[in-house]
Parts: sequence; structure tokens; C-alpha cells
Amino acid sequence: MRPIYLLPLMLVSFSLFARSGCKEENNKSAKLMEESTKLKITVGSSIFAATLYNNASATAFKAQLPMTIEMSELNDNEKFFALPENLPTNASNPGTIQAGDIMLYGNSTLVLFYKSFPTSYNYTRLGKIANPSGLAAALGSGGVTVTFEID
Repeated sequence: MRPIYLLPLMLVSFSLFARSGCKEENNKSAKLMEESTKLKITVGSSIFAATLYNNASATAFKAQLPMTIEMSELNDNEKFFALPENLPTNASNPGTIQAGDIMLYGNSTLVLFYKSFPTSYNYTRLGKIANPSGLAAALGSGGVTVTFEID
């Protein structure tokens, strides 16, 4: 039988251990934010601020920047471009696409979404435009020239 005075000591030890785990998770999240890359997307005279995610696909995309490309229209909700090189992928189904999502379809199709909608397709996440208001108007209804560069 354990003496009763050990129980509070065990609870304090467990509490400190649990808190150190939370602190470690917070540090990881902060580090991911520090390592994220700010992106500037220019469409005509409109400029949009975006953040690239911290993953291998976004890192490979970043290595190709800056780039000015002619993006084509698809489905009245996205613009796409076939990149000259394949990127690493980690595709999954996002369930819902959000306006401003920057994704990779397959291993070489860059997609910029300007409307939100549910999807059954798999994509690799590359980044996100912080405030996509005005994005649909800037992109228009046909092909459009878009510049991606590190900000």
C-alpha cells in the first residue's frame, strides 16, 4: 500500500509532464508559422498575399519562383496551369475547397481556386491566400496571367 503523501507528488509530476507536452506542441506550431513563406500573387493590378504551407510540395514549388504563367479556366471555380516539373505529392481529399486555396492536382497541375465548393477529388495543399475577396473578379472568366513570387 502506498503512503497517501505520494499521491499529490505523483499528480504534480503528471501535471508537469502533461504541460511540457503541450508546451512542446505549441513550440512546434510556432516554429511552423516562423518557417512559412509569404507569397505575393499578382493578377493584373490586383495583389493578393498568401502563405505557402511548410511541406515538401510547397518547398519544391517555391524553388520554381518567381513565375509568371498563363492560367486556364476550369469549372467556373478555378484556374490551372501545368507546371514544367513534377512536384512531390501528399494528396488527400480536403472535403471542401475554399476560395483562395492553392493546391496541386496530380503531381504537376497548379490550381488556384476562387470559389468555395465541396469536392471528391484529391489535392496536395501548397498554400492559401489570406483574403480572397476580389480574387474571382481579378481572375475573370477566361485565361489570365498570374505572377507568383516570394514576398
